[in-house]
Amino acid sequence: MAASTKNNTAPIYDTLIVGAGISGLATAIKLTQNGYDHFTLIEKADRVGGTWRENTYPGCGCDVPSALYSYSFAPSSRWSHLFAKQPEILDYLETVSDDFGITPLIEFNNALESARWDDTDQLWRLETERGLYRARTVVFATGPITEPQTPAIPGLDTFTGEMFHSARWHHDVDLSGKRVAVIGTGASAIQFVPRIQPKVGELHVFQRTAPWVLPKPDLPLNDTAKKVIDRFPAIQQGWRAAVAGSLNAINFGLRNPVALKPVSAAARQLLRLQVRNPQLRKAVTPNFLLGCKRILFANDYYPALQADNTTLIPSGLVAVDGNTVIAANGERREVDVIIWGTGFDVSHPPIGNRVFNERGERLADLWRDSSPEAYLGTAIEKVPNAFLILGPNVLVYDSFIRLAEAQLDYIIDGLKKIRDRRIGKLTVKPSVVRRHNRTVQKHLQSTVFNAGGCSSYYLDQNGRNFAAWPWSLGRLKQRLSTFRLEDYHVVSRRQKAAAPAKARRRRQARTTEAV
Repeated sequence: MAASTKNNTAPIYDTLIVGAGISGLATAIKLTQNGYDHFTLIEKADRVGGTWRENTYPGCGCDVPSALYSYSFAPSSRWSHLFAKQPEILDYLETVSDDFGITPLIEFNNALESARWDDTDQLWRLETERGLYRARTVVFATGPITEPQTPAIPGLDTFTGEMFHSARWHHDVDLSGKRVAVIGTGASAIQFVPRIQPKVGELHVFQRTAPWVLPKPDLPLNDTAKKVIDRFPAIQQGWRAAVAGSLNAINFGLRNPVALKPVSAAARQLLRLQVRNPQLRKAVTPNFLLGCKRILFANDYYPALQADNTTLIPSGLVAVDGNTVIAANGERREVDVIIWGTGFDVSHPPIGNRVFNERGERLADLWRDSSPEAYLGTAIEKVPNAFLILGPNVLVYDSFIRLAEAQLDYIIDGLKKIRDRRIGKLTVKPSVVRRHNRTVQKHLQSTVFNAGGCSSYYLDQNGRNFAAWPWSLGRLKQRLSTFRLEDYHVVSRRQKAAAPAKARRRRQARTTEAV
Protein backbone atom coordinates (compact mmCIF):
# COMPACT_ATOMS: atom_id res chain seq x y z
CA MET A 1 0.00 0.00 0.00
CA ALA A 2 1.44 3.35 -1.02
CA ALA A 3 1.90 6.14 1.46
CA SER A 4 -0.41 9.13 1.50
CA THR A 5 0.42 11.97 -0.87
CA LYS A 6 0.08 14.32 2.11
CA ASN A 7 3.30 12.91 3.54
CA ASN A 8 5.93 15.64 3.24
CA THR A 9 8.77 13.68 4.82
CA ALA A 10 9.84 11.87 1.67
CA PRO A 11 13.16 13.11 0.24
CA ILE A 12 13.02 15.36 -2.80
CA TYR A 13 14.98 14.01 -5.77
CA ASP A 14 16.18 16.22 -8.58
CA THR A 15 14.95 13.60 -11.05
CA LEU A 16 13.04 10.35 -10.86
CA ILE A 17 13.20 7.89 -13.76
CA VAL A 18 10.32 5.47 -14.29
CA GLY A 19 11.38 2.26 -16.03
CA ALA A 20 14.68 0.38 -16.42
CA GLY A 21 14.46 -0.64 -20.06
CA ILE A 22 16.71 0.62 -22.85
CA SER A 23 15.65 4.26 -22.45
CA GLY A 24 15.58 4.28 -18.64
CA LEU A 25 19.11 2.88 -18.40
CA ALA A 26 20.35 5.37 -20.99
CA THR A 27 18.76 8.21 -19.01
CA ALA A 28 20.47 7.15 -15.79
CA ILE A 29 23.83 6.80 -17.53
CA LYS A 30 23.52 10.21 -19.20
CA LEU A 31 22.56 11.81 -15.89
CA THR A 32 25.64 10.42 -14.14
CA GLN A 33 27.83 11.53 -17.04
CA ASN A 34 26.44 15.05 -16.64
CA GLY A 35 27.16 15.27 -12.94
CA TYR A 36 23.75 14.33 -11.55
CA ASP A 37 23.85 12.25 -8.40
CA HIS A 38 20.54 13.03 -6.69
CA PHE A 39 18.20 10.90 -8.76
CA THR A 40 16.64 7.47 -8.52
CA LEU A 41 15.15 4.93 -10.88
CA ILE A 42 12.13 2.75 -10.09
CA GLU A 43 11.36 -0.48 -11.94
CA LYS A 44 8.27 -2.66 -11.58
CA ALA A 45 10.15 -5.93 -12.24
CA ASP A 46 13.10 -7.58 -10.51
CA ARG A 47 15.63 -6.94 -13.29
CA VAL A 48 16.38 -4.47 -16.07
CA GLY A 49 15.53 -4.99 -19.72
CA GLY A 50 12.02 -3.72 -20.43
CA THR A 51 10.55 -5.41 -23.50
CA TRP A 52 13.63 -7.66 -23.77
CA ARG A 53 12.92 -8.95 -20.28
CA GLU A 54 9.21 -9.50 -20.88
CA ASN A 55 9.34 -11.12 -24.33
CA THR A 56 10.88 -14.58 -24.08
CA TYR A 57 8.95 -16.41 -26.81
CA PRO A 58 10.88 -18.89 -28.98
CA GLY A 59 12.92 -17.15 -31.65
CA CYS A 60 12.54 -13.69 -30.10
CA GLY A 61 15.10 -11.31 -31.55
CA CYS A 62 15.72 -7.91 -33.05
CA ASP A 63 15.18 -6.95 -36.68
CA VAL A 64 17.77 -4.15 -36.48
CA PRO A 65 21.43 -5.28 -36.73
CA SER A 66 23.22 -5.53 -33.38
CA ALA A 67 25.83 -2.93 -34.29
CA LEU A 68 23.08 -0.30 -34.32
CA TYR A 69 20.84 -1.85 -31.68
CA SER A 70 23.36 -0.96 -28.98
CA TYR A 71 24.30 2.23 -27.18
CA SER A 72 26.71 4.53 -28.99
CA PHE A 73 28.66 4.83 -25.73
CA ALA A 74 28.77 1.05 -25.12
CA PRO A 75 29.63 -0.90 -28.29
CA SER A 76 29.91 -4.67 -27.93
CA SER A 77 31.97 -7.28 -29.72
CA ARG A 78 30.13 -10.21 -28.11
CA TRP A 79 27.20 -10.55 -30.53
CA SER A 80 26.91 -14.07 -31.95
CA HIS A 81 24.96 -12.93 -35.03
CA LEU A 82 24.49 -9.80 -37.10
CA PHE A 83 20.96 -9.71 -35.64
CA ALA A 84 20.94 -10.50 -31.93
CA LYS A 85 18.43 -12.74 -30.17
CA GLN A 86 16.54 -11.77 -27.00
CA PRO A 87 18.82 -13.52 -24.46
CA GLU A 88 21.88 -11.72 -25.82
CA ILE A 89 20.17 -8.33 -25.84
CA LEU A 90 18.97 -8.80 -22.26
CA ASP A 91 22.46 -9.85 -21.20
CA TYR A 92 23.90 -6.79 -22.96
CA LEU A 93 21.52 -4.43 -21.13
CA GLU A 94 22.32 -6.03 -17.78
CA THR A 95 26.04 -5.82 -18.47
CA VAL A 96 25.82 -2.14 -19.44
CA SER A 97 23.77 -1.42 -16.31
CA ASP A 98 26.44 -3.08 -14.16
CA ASP A 99 29.44 -1.60 -15.97
CA PHE A 100 28.12 1.96 -15.67
CA GLY A 101 27.17 1.55 -12.02
CA ILE A 102 23.44 1.93 -12.57
CA THR A 103 22.16 -1.37 -11.14
CA PRO A 104 22.75 -0.39 -7.47
CA LEU A 105 20.75 2.81 -8.07
CA ILE A 106 17.60 1.00 -9.25
CA GLU A 107 14.74 0.26 -6.89
CA PHE A 108 13.37 -3.00 -8.26
CA ASN A 109 9.93 -4.50 -7.64
CA ASN A 110 8.54 -1.01 -7.25
CA ALA A 111 5.79 -0.16 -9.72
CA LEU A 112 4.44 3.34 -10.22
CA GLU A 113 0.82 3.65 -9.10
CA SER A 114 0.21 7.34 -9.76
CA ALA A 115 2.12 10.52 -10.56
CA ARG A 116 0.57 13.90 -9.68
CA TRP A 117 1.94 17.40 -9.98
CA ASP A 118 1.84 19.51 -6.81
CA ASP A 119 1.67 23.11 -7.99
CA THR A 120 2.10 24.54 -4.50
CA ASP A 121 5.42 22.84 -3.84
CA GLN A 122 6.37 22.64 -7.54
CA LEU A 123 7.04 18.93 -7.19
CA TRP A 124 5.91 15.60 -8.56
CA ARG A 125 4.35 13.28 -6.00
CA LEU A 126 4.66 9.70 -7.15
CA GLU A 127 2.83 6.93 -5.34
CA THR A 128 4.53 3.58 -5.76
CA GLU A 129 4.19 0.10 -4.35
CA ARG A 130 6.84 1.05 -1.79
CA GLY A 131 5.54 4.46 -0.79
CA LEU A 132 5.66 8.11 -1.76
CA TYR A 133 8.43 9.73 -3.81
CA ARG A 134 8.88 13.43 -4.48
CA ALA A 135 10.87 14.83 -7.39
CA ARG A 136 11.42 18.15 -9.11
CA THR A 137 11.48 16.45 -12.51
CA VAL A 138 10.39 13.08 -13.90
CA VAL A 139 11.47 11.10 -16.94
CA PHE A 140 8.90 8.52 -18.03
CA ALA A 141 10.96 5.82 -19.75
CA THR A 142 8.31 3.11 -19.84
CA GLY A 143 8.40 2.60 -23.60
CA PRO A 144 5.60 2.14 -26.15
CA ILE A 145 5.64 -1.69 -26.23
CA THR A 146 4.71 -2.81 -22.73
CA GLU A 147 1.20 -4.21 -22.32
CA PRO A 148 0.02 -7.09 -24.56
CA GLN A 149 -3.18 -6.59 -26.50
CA THR A 150 -5.70 -9.44 -26.55
CA PRO A 151 -8.89 -8.79 -28.53
CA ALA A 152 -12.31 -9.37 -26.97
CA ILE A 153 -13.58 -12.40 -28.87
CA PRO A 154 -17.11 -13.74 -28.31
CA GLY A 155 -17.07 -17.13 -26.60
CA LEU A 156 -13.49 -16.89 -25.42
CA ASP A 157 -14.55 -17.83 -21.89
CA THR A 158 -15.76 -21.21 -23.21
CA PHE A 159 -12.29 -22.28 -24.33
CA THR A 160 -10.91 -25.02 -22.08
CA GLY A 161 -7.40 -25.35 -23.51
CA GLU A 162 -4.20 -23.40 -22.86
CA MET A 163 -4.13 -19.78 -23.97
CA PHE A 164 -1.45 -17.08 -23.72
CA HIS A 165 0.02 -14.02 -25.45
CA SER A 166 3.45 -14.22 -27.07
CA ALA A 167 4.67 -11.48 -24.70
CA ARG A 168 3.68 -13.65 -21.73
CA TRP A 169 4.85 -16.98 -23.10
CA HIS A 170 3.93 -20.04 -21.02
CA HIS A 171 7.13 -22.06 -21.21
CA ASP A 172 5.63 -24.78 -19.02
CA VAL A 173 3.09 -25.65 -21.73
CA ASP A 174 4.34 -28.56 -23.84
CA LEU A 175 3.21 -27.95 -27.43
CA SER A 176 4.37 -31.36 -28.67
CA GLY A 177 1.68 -32.93 -30.79
CA LYS A 178 -0.87 -30.25 -29.88
CA ARG A 179 -3.32 -28.55 -32.19
CA VAL A 180 -2.28 -24.91 -31.99
CA ALA A 181 -3.96 -21.75 -33.29
CA VAL A 182 -1.76 -18.69 -33.75
CA ILE A 183 -3.73 -15.45 -33.97
CA GLY A 184 -1.90 -12.76 -35.89
CA THR A 185 1.03 -12.55 -38.28
CA GLY A 186 3.01 -9.61 -36.96
CA ALA A 187 6.65 -9.27 -35.93
CA SER A 188 6.41 -11.71 -33.02
CA ALA A 189 4.44 -14.39 -34.86
CA ILE A 190 6.85 -14.61 -37.79
CA GLN A 191 9.60 -15.32 -35.26
CA PHE A 192 7.91 -17.95 -33.09
CA VAL A 193 5.84 -19.74 -35.76
CA PRO A 194 8.94 -21.38 -37.35
CA ARG A 195 10.14 -22.43 -33.87
CA ILE A 196 6.95 -24.18 -32.80
CA GLN A 197 5.96 -25.63 -36.19
CA PRO A 198 8.25 -28.70 -36.06
CA LYS A 199 6.94 -29.85 -32.68
CA VAL A 200 3.17 -29.22 -32.86
CA GLY A 201 0.69 -31.67 -34.32
CA GLU A 202 -1.32 -29.09 -36.24
CA LEU A 203 -0.59 -25.39 -36.68
CA HIS A 204 -3.38 -23.04 -37.75
CA VAL A 205 -2.20 -19.50 -38.47
CA PHE A 206 -4.96 -16.86 -38.57
CA GLN A 207 -3.87 -14.01 -40.82
CA ARG A 208 -6.06 -10.93 -40.98
CA THR A 209 -3.68 -9.01 -43.23
CA ALA A 210 -0.68 -10.41 -45.09
CA PRO A 211 2.56 -8.65 -44.06
CA TRP A 212 5.60 -7.94 -46.18
CA VAL A 213 8.25 -10.47 -45.09
CA LEU A 214 11.66 -9.95 -46.66
CA PRO A 215 14.77 -12.16 -46.39
CA LYS A 216 16.86 -11.45 -43.29
CA PRO A 217 20.55 -10.88 -44.11
CA ASP A 218 21.75 -12.57 -40.93
CA LEU A 219 25.13 -14.22 -40.43
CA PRO A 220 26.82 -15.87 -37.44
CA LEU A 221 29.86 -14.21 -35.87
CA ASN A 222 32.39 -16.78 -34.67
CA ASP A 223 35.03 -16.27 -32.00
CA THR A 224 37.58 -15.08 -34.53
CA ALA A 225 35.21 -12.42 -35.84
CA LYS A 226 34.42 -11.27 -32.30
CA LYS A 227 38.13 -10.93 -31.46
CA VAL A 228 38.79 -8.91 -34.62
CA ILE A 229 35.86 -6.60 -33.87
CA ASP A 230 37.07 -6.17 -30.29
CA ARG A 231 40.64 -5.45 -31.35
CA PHE A 232 39.75 -3.01 -34.13
CA PRO A 233 36.93 -0.66 -32.98
CA ALA A 234 36.94 1.00 -36.40
CA ILE A 235 35.33 -2.15 -37.80
CA GLN A 236 32.44 -1.78 -35.37
CA GLN A 237 32.14 1.92 -36.20
CA GLY A 238 32.14 1.18 -39.92
CA TRP A 239 29.56 -1.56 -39.46
CA ARG A 240 27.37 0.81 -37.46
CA ALA A 241 27.70 3.53 -40.11
CA ALA A 242 26.87 1.10 -42.93
CA VAL A 243 23.74 -0.12 -41.17
CA ALA A 244 22.67 3.45 -40.40
CA GLY A 245 23.11 4.34 -44.06
CA SER A 246 20.99 1.38 -45.16
CA LEU A 247 18.19 2.30 -42.75
CA ASN A 248 18.36 5.90 -43.89
CA ALA A 249 17.79 4.71 -47.46
CA ILE A 250 14.74 2.75 -46.30
CA ASN A 251 13.47 5.84 -44.52
CA PHE A 252 13.81 7.84 -47.72
CA GLY A 253 11.53 5.33 -49.43
CA LEU A 254 9.01 5.47 -46.59
CA ARG A 255 8.85 9.26 -47.00
CA ASN A 256 8.66 8.95 -50.79
CA PRO A 257 6.37 5.99 -51.64
CA VAL A 258 7.00 6.27 -55.39
CA ALA A 259 10.56 5.11 -54.73
CA LEU A 260 9.21 1.94 -53.09
CA LYS A 261 7.10 0.74 -56.03
CA PRO A 262 10.00 -1.00 -57.81
CA VAL A 263 11.02 -2.59 -54.49
CA SER A 264 7.46 -3.81 -53.95
CA ALA A 265 7.44 -5.29 -57.45
CA ALA A 266 10.74 -7.07 -56.81
CA ALA A 267 9.42 -8.40 -53.50
CA ARG A 268 6.38 -9.84 -55.28
CA GLN A 269 8.64 -11.63 -57.73
CA LEU A 270 10.69 -12.98 -54.84
CA LEU A 271 7.50 -14.41 -53.34
CA ARG A 272 7.10 -16.54 -56.49
CA LEU A 273 10.36 -18.25 -55.63
CA GLN A 274 9.66 -18.53 -51.91
CA VAL A 275 6.08 -19.83 -52.06
CA ARG A 276 5.40 -22.37 -54.79
CA ASN A 277 1.72 -23.04 -54.13
CA PRO A 278 -0.27 -20.42 -56.12
CA GLN A 279 -3.18 -20.38 -53.67
CA LEU A 280 -0.96 -19.91 -50.64
CA ARG A 281 1.17 -17.36 -52.50
CA LYS A 282 -1.93 -15.32 -53.28
CA ALA A 283 -2.97 -15.44 -49.61
CA VAL A 284 0.41 -14.21 -48.32
CA THR A 285 0.83 -11.47 -50.96
CA PRO A 286 0.21 -8.06 -49.34
CA ASN A 287 -2.34 -5.76 -50.96
CA PHE A 288 -0.59 -2.57 -49.91
CA LEU A 289 2.67 -0.79 -50.66
CA LEU A 290 5.82 -2.08 -48.97
CA GLY A 291 6.42 -0.13 -45.75
CA CYS A 292 2.83 0.87 -45.06
CA LYS A 293 2.87 -1.68 -42.25
CA ARG A 294 6.04 -2.63 -40.43
CA ILE A 295 8.48 -4.44 -42.74
CA LEU A 296 9.29 -7.88 -41.34
CA PHE A 297 12.44 -9.93 -41.91
CA ALA A 298 12.68 -13.72 -41.75
CA ASN A 299 14.17 -16.62 -43.69
CA ASP A 300 12.15 -19.42 -42.12
CA TYR A 301 8.60 -18.05 -41.94
CA TYR A 302 7.43 -19.01 -45.43
CA PRO A 303 8.94 -22.51 -45.18
CA ALA A 304 7.05 -22.99 -41.91
CA LEU A 305 3.78 -21.95 -43.59
CA GLN A 306 4.38 -24.54 -46.32
CA ALA A 307 5.00 -27.40 -43.91
CA ASP A 308 2.55 -30.34 -44.03
CA ASN A 309 1.21 -29.67 -40.52
CA THR A 310 0.57 -25.96 -41.13
CA THR A 311 -2.59 -24.32 -42.43
CA LEU A 312 -2.82 -20.61 -43.18
CA ILE A 313 -6.28 -19.20 -42.61
CA PRO A 314 -6.36 -15.87 -44.49
CA SER A 315 -8.90 -14.33 -42.15
CA GLY A 316 -9.14 -12.99 -38.63
CA LEU A 317 -10.54 -14.82 -35.62
CA VAL A 318 -14.09 -13.70 -34.82
CA ALA A 319 -15.47 -16.26 -32.35
CA VAL A 320 -14.66 -19.21 -30.12
CA ASP A 321 -17.10 -22.03 -29.39
CA GLY A 322 -15.65 -24.33 -26.77
CA ASN A 323 -12.40 -25.54 -28.30
CA THR A 324 -13.45 -24.52 -31.80
CA VAL A 325 -11.94 -21.34 -33.20
CA ILE A 326 -13.93 -19.63 -35.95
CA ALA A 327 -12.55 -17.33 -38.65
CA ALA A 328 -14.35 -14.44 -40.34
CA ASN A 329 -14.50 -16.49 -43.56
CA GLY A 330 -16.36 -19.29 -41.73
CA GLU A 331 -13.47 -21.73 -41.36
CA ARG A 332 -13.54 -23.68 -38.08
CA ARG A 333 -10.73 -25.54 -36.34
CA GLU A 334 -10.59 -27.65 -33.20
CA VAL A 335 -7.51 -26.66 -31.20
CA ASP A 336 -5.85 -27.37 -27.86
CA VAL A 337 -3.86 -24.14 -27.55
CA ILE A 338 -4.41 -20.51 -28.59
CA ILE A 339 -1.36 -18.26 -28.87
CA TRP A 340 -2.03 -14.55 -29.34
CA GLY A 341 0.40 -12.80 -31.64
CA THR A 342 -1.71 -9.66 -31.58
CA GLY A 343 0.89 -7.16 -30.45
CA PHE A 344 0.41 -4.16 -28.20
CA ASP A 345 -1.94 -1.21 -27.88
CA VAL A 346 0.67 1.42 -28.68
CA SER A 347 -1.89 4.15 -29.37
CA HIS A 348 -2.89 4.20 -25.70
CA PRO A 349 0.32 3.88 -23.66
CA PRO A 350 -0.34 2.29 -20.24
CA ILE A 351 1.64 5.04 -18.51
CA GLY A 352 -1.35 7.29 -19.25
CA ASN A 353 -3.37 5.40 -16.64
CA ARG A 354 -0.97 6.51 -13.93
CA VAL A 355 -0.05 10.08 -14.81
CA PHE A 356 -2.21 13.12 -14.00
CA ASN A 357 -1.62 16.56 -15.50
CA GLU A 358 -1.49 19.82 -13.56
CA ARG A 359 -5.30 20.02 -13.65
CA GLY A 360 -5.61 16.62 -12.03
CA GLU A 361 -6.81 14.98 -15.26
CA ARG A 362 -5.71 11.43 -15.97
CA LEU A 363 -3.88 11.30 -19.30
CA ALA A 364 -5.58 8.03 -20.27
CA ASP A 365 -8.95 9.77 -19.93
CA LEU A 366 -7.82 12.58 -22.21
CA TRP A 367 -6.56 10.02 -24.74
CA ARG A 368 -9.65 7.77 -24.61
CA ASP A 369 -11.09 8.99 -27.92
CA SER A 370 -7.79 9.82 -29.57
CA SER A 371 -4.09 9.07 -29.34
CA PRO A 372 -1.54 11.09 -27.38
CA GLU A 373 0.17 14.19 -28.67
CA ALA A 374 3.49 15.65 -27.59
CA TYR A 375 6.10 18.14 -28.64
CA LEU A 376 8.99 16.32 -30.32
CA GLY A 377 7.65 13.13 -28.75
CA THR A 378 8.99 14.41 -25.44
CA ALA A 379 6.91 17.13 -23.73
CA ILE A 380 3.16 16.81 -23.06
CA GLU A 381 0.84 19.77 -22.69
CA LYS A 382 -0.08 20.64 -19.08
CA VAL A 383 2.44 18.11 -17.73
CA PRO A 384 5.17 20.26 -16.12
CA ASN A 385 8.76 19.26 -15.44
CA ALA A 386 8.28 15.86 -17.08
CA PHE A 387 9.67 14.23 -20.19
CA LEU A 388 8.63 11.18 -22.17
CA ILE A 389 11.02 8.96 -24.11
CA LEU A 390 9.87 7.25 -27.33
CA GLY A 391 6.66 9.25 -27.23
CA PRO A 392 4.26 10.17 -30.06
CA ASN A 393 5.51 10.85 -33.58
CA VAL A 394 9.23 10.13 -33.22
CA LEU A 395 9.21 6.72 -34.90
CA VAL A 396 11.82 6.43 -37.64
CA TYR A 397 12.78 3.11 -39.22
CA ASP A 398 15.88 2.78 -37.10
CA SER A 399 17.07 1.52 -33.75
CA PHE A 400 14.91 2.46 -30.74
CA ILE A 401 18.18 2.95 -28.89
CA ARG A 402 19.30 5.62 -31.34
CA LEU A 403 15.93 7.35 -31.03
CA ALA A 404 16.16 7.32 -27.24
CA GLU A 405 19.68 8.73 -27.32
CA ALA A 406 18.55 11.55 -29.64
CA GLN A 407 15.75 12.47 -27.24
CA LEU A 408 18.08 12.30 -24.27
CA ASP A 409 20.30 15.03 -25.72
CA TYR A 410 17.22 17.26 -25.57
CA ILE A 411 16.01 16.05 -22.19
CA ILE A 412 19.38 16.39 -20.44
CA ASP A 413 19.70 19.91 -21.84
CA GLY A 414 16.26 20.70 -20.41
CA LEU A 415 17.07 19.19 -17.03
CA LYS A 416 20.26 21.24 -16.85
CA LYS A 417 18.34 24.43 -17.55
CA ILE A 418 15.79 23.59 -14.85
CA ARG A 419 18.58 22.95 -12.36
CA ASP A 420 20.99 25.74 -13.24
CA ARG A 421 18.35 28.47 -13.64
CA ARG A 422 16.38 27.30 -10.61
CA ILE A 423 13.22 26.84 -12.64
CA GLY A 424 10.33 25.67 -10.49
CA LYS A 425 7.84 24.88 -13.22
CA LEU A 426 8.43 24.38 -16.93
CA THR A 427 5.50 23.55 -19.21
CA VAL A 428 5.45 23.32 -22.99
CA LYS A 429 3.26 26.00 -24.55
CA PRO A 430 -0.02 24.69 -26.02
CA SER A 431 0.53 26.81 -29.14
CA VAL A 432 3.91 25.12 -29.68
CA VAL A 433 2.38 21.64 -29.36
CA ARG A 434 -0.45 22.48 -31.76
CA ARG A 435 1.81 24.09 -34.35
CA HIS A 436 4.29 21.22 -34.19
CA ASN A 437 1.65 18.52 -34.57
CA ARG A 438 -0.18 20.33 -37.38
CA THR A 439 3.08 20.41 -39.32
CA VAL A 440 3.88 16.76 -38.54
CA GLN A 441 0.43 15.55 -39.58
CA LYS A 442 0.53 17.60 -42.76
CA HIS A 443 3.81 16.07 -43.88
CA LEU A 444 2.75 12.54 -42.88
CA GLN A 445 -0.04 12.58 -45.46
CA SER A 446 2.35 11.86 -48.32
CA THR A 447 4.35 9.15 -46.53
CA VAL A 448 3.80 5.44 -47.10
CA PHE A 449 2.32 5.13 -43.59
CA ASN A 450 -0.65 7.28 -44.59
CA ALA A 451 -0.74 6.83 -48.35
CA GLY A 452 0.37 3.21 -48.72
CA GLY A 453 -3.10 1.67 -48.78
CA CYS A 454 -3.16 -0.13 -45.42
CA SER A 455 -4.54 0.22 -41.92
CA SER A 456 -1.64 -0.12 -39.52
CA TYR A 457 -0.84 0.40 -35.87
CA TYR A 458 0.66 3.74 -36.86
CA LEU A 459 -2.92 5.03 -37.18
CA ASP A 460 -5.33 5.44 -34.27
CA GLN A 461 -9.07 4.75 -34.38
CA ASN A 462 -9.61 8.15 -36.00
CA GLY A 463 -7.09 7.52 -38.76
CA ARG A 464 -4.54 9.91 -37.24
CA ASN A 465 -0.90 8.86 -37.43
CA PHE A 466 0.31 9.10 -33.84
CA ALA A 467 3.59 7.21 -34.26
CA ALA A 468 5.70 8.19 -37.26
CA TRP A 469 8.12 11.06 -37.77
CA PRO A 470 7.70 12.29 -41.37
CA TRP A 471 11.33 13.26 -41.94
CA SER A 472 14.78 11.74 -41.48
CA LEU A 473 16.46 10.73 -38.24
CA GLY A 474 19.04 13.42 -38.97
CA ARG A 475 16.34 16.07 -38.95
CA LEU A 476 14.90 14.66 -35.72
CA LYS A 477 18.33 14.84 -34.11
CA GLN A 478 18.75 18.40 -35.32
CA ARG A 479 15.40 19.42 -33.79
CA LEU A 480 16.36 17.70 -30.53
CA SER A 481 19.87 19.13 -30.36
CA THR A 482 18.88 22.26 -28.41
CA PHE A 483 16.30 22.78 -25.71
CA ARG A 484 14.55 26.07 -26.53
CA LEU A 485 13.19 27.71 -23.39
CA GLU A 486 11.06 29.99 -25.56
CA ASP A 487 8.90 26.95 -26.36
CA TYR A 488 7.94 26.68 -22.69
CA HIS A 489 6.19 28.62 -19.96
CA VAL A 490 8.82 29.16 -17.28
CA VAL A 491 8.12 29.85 -13.59
CA SER A 492 10.98 30.44 -11.18
CA ARG A 493 11.42 28.19 -8.19
CA ARG A 494 9.52 29.47 -5.19
CA GLN A 495 10.99 29.91 -1.76
CA LYS A 496 10.18 27.26 0.77
CA ALA A 497 6.74 27.55 2.28
CA ALA A 498 8.21 28.43 5.70
CA ALA A 499 9.77 31.67 4.45
CA PRO A 500 6.50 33.50 3.65
CA ALA A 501 5.07 32.35 6.98
CA LYS A 502 8.00 33.86 8.85
CA ALA A 503 7.62 37.07 6.87
CA ARG A 504 3.94 37.25 7.82
CA ARG A 505 4.82 36.79 11.50
CA ARG A 506 7.40 39.58 11.28
CA ARG A 507 4.85 41.92 9.66
CA GLN A 508 2.30 41.05 12.34
CA ALA A 509 4.89 41.78 15.06
CA ARG A 510 5.70 45.17 13.56
CA THR A 511 1.99 46.00 13.37
CA THR A 512 1.49 45.08 17.04
CA GLU A 513 4.45 47.25 18.10
CA ALA A 514 3.09 50.19 16.12
CA VAL A 515 -0.29 49.89 17.85
